[in-house]
Amino acid sequence: MSKRSLLIRKSTICIFVIVIIAFSLFIDGNSDKLSATTQKNYETLKIFSDVLTIIQKNYVEEIDLKNLVYNAIKGMVANLDPHSSFMPPDMYKELQVETKGSFGGLGIEITMKDGILTVVTPIEDTPADRSGIKPGDRIIKIENEFTRDMTLMDAVKKMRGKPGTSIKITIIREGLKEPKEYSLVRDVIKIKSVKYKLLDDGFGYIRLAQFQEDTTREFKRALKDLESGKQPLKGLIIDLRRDPGGLLDQAVNICDEFLDSGLIVSTEGRIENQLMKFYAKKNQERHDYPMVVLVNGGSASGSEIVAGALQDHGRAVIVGTQTFGKGTVQTIIPLDDGSGLRLTTAKYFTPNHRSIQEKGITPDIIVEDKVTADPSTGEKPQFIREKDLVNHFKSAENKKVEKEKEKQTQQQKEKYPSIKIKSGAEDPPLETAIQILKNWETFRKEFKHISVAQG
Repeated sequence: MSKRSLLIRKSTICIFVIVIIAFSLFIDGNSDKLSATTQKNYETLKIFSDVLTIIQKNYVEEIDLKNLVYNAIKGMVANLDPHSSFMPPDMYKELQVETKGSFGGLGIEITMKDGILTVVTPIEDTPADRSGIKPGDRIIKIENEFTRDMTLMDAVKKMRGKPGTSIKITIIREGLKEPKEYSLVRDVIKIKSVKYKLLDDGFGYIRLAQFQEDTTREFKRALKDLESGKQPLKGLIIDLRRDPGGLLDQAVNICDEFLDSGLIVSTEGRIENQLMKFYAKKNQERHDYPMVVLVNGGSASGSEIVAGALQDHGRAVIVGTQTFGKGTVQTIIPLDDGSGLRLTTAKYFTPNHRSIQEKGITPDIIVEDKVTADPSTGEKPQFIREKDLVNHFKSAENKKVEKEKEKQTQQQKEKYPSIKIKSGAEDPPLETAIQILKNWETFRKEFKHISVAQG
């Protein structure tokens, strides 16, 4: 037997091993009760194995079976929804680095829209942010490679690299007559999860940029520092604008800091271990002051959990614009060869069992961010939202409920003309939050469900 025939035979054996393993997932352990569905699944898997065999035998160049299988898995998972992905070993390591909050790159949150790499938001104070990259920009080239149908993980891998090295990306933007090229220098993207300061009149301000491993610890440190002044803290503003989310447990911990009891968030999936409920615990230290939470179209996932929980419990007033609308949970599953699977396994719900998916959180008071138009086009950047993404999960709510939501939003816009902010304010949502806290007792008469603290 020739070496080539032996190679094909070995490859075919490997392929059928894959099919047998996959086939076994459909069998419930009772071989005498194989259903028509199981038979159909087997036939479908056989097509997969046949194609692999044909490629191995007939493709113009010899193909590495592992790469072939990896690419097949990538395509299979990528077509499930916008947030599931298969990660070969090197990409899986990149993900683990990201959750720790420090890596070399450009500082861009990206997604896929219509098969094109699209900017959700640049991370503040990063090379992308400083260069003028805007939400909604479509990245059509990285260096000299077109990004059409490039996977998210492949794009991330290409943009990350050694700090100090340069990279060119080409974008198209609504209003631009031709593509625009940016030459960026990679930097250490150390995402500082928590920033804070004491505002005038005794109000605290905490900015949460992302939910990372150390977010809870840093948040508690910030809160303690703000509360340790000579005068008691009169109120707190938590800024979740452009916070893309992150680790679920960290978002739950932030809510728990201000709630003494009750449900924070629940998750629902197909299997029992995805049916989870997270409850608040009694706090040793109380935070008896009013709160305002700021959100916008860049607030996603963990940010929406925090805003939704504090809103449902009446613990904070939510100010800003409709959030991103990502209401699904992704589980990271490590595989034996060092690769990993990022798989959507559940949907999460607020304490009042509101689904965030596709809709997002509607603020109590709608206030638009001050957005600067691009001087070259006059166009203002637009946030990409979950509902804009291909294959996103549809919300279960019907059109009647959606229309009622729109009606409520319009009523909110009309109801609070009395909240006056300075003309030309640099940050209208923040200024609105300060005015709410300054006039808290008057404001509470309008929002009777809002409490100072829960206990």
